[in-house]
Amino acid sequence: MVLWPAVALVGFLVLTGLVIAMGTSTTARYEREQRAAASPAPARAAEPVGARAA
Repeated sequence: MVLWPAVALVGFLVLTGLVIAMGTSTTARYEREQRAAASPAPARAAEPVGARAA
């Protein structure tokens, strides 16, 4: 019967799509963390003591 090979094929494709989706999101998070660690936050300029906003 053709039903079981079709079910197996659809299941394989669904699981393959799930693995690709999980890998894509994990890779994106890893690359975001690597970029954040490689470029430190810019330092803010210090204001002089006693300075007042006009």
